[in-house]
Amino acid sequence: MQNTRINRLIDVLGDRFRGWLSNPWRRISLLIISLLFGTFLGTAISTIAGQSADWDIIAAGLLVLLTELVNWLVYGGPRSAAGSLWVEMLNALKIGLTYNLFVEAFKLGS
Repeated sequence: MQNTRINRLIDVLGDRFRGWLSNPWRRISLLIISLLFGTFLGTAISTIAGQSADWDIIAAGLLVLLTELVNWLVYGGPRSAAGSLWVEMLNALKIGLTYNLFVEAFKLGS
């Protein structure tokens, strides 16, 4: 690839963004936002799938597939990706989603 001005600009912006994310408080705040978005996503999926009972099995299958894919990526996948921020954010999203689905199940059971 040629070293054009747009390529250098994108490289510089990527380096600055990585430097911005190197602060541990920003990293923790992004993980917390991802966890909270997972809880919101769990509520939204269970509400939307609960409206029409036709989508329950498909939504459950997709959620299990997503959970297993993230588990493989975090715990059994390539070691270079295991410590990266986007994988940790996906794991936090998965944890929030699973937690909220359990909370929804307890609300329906009571």
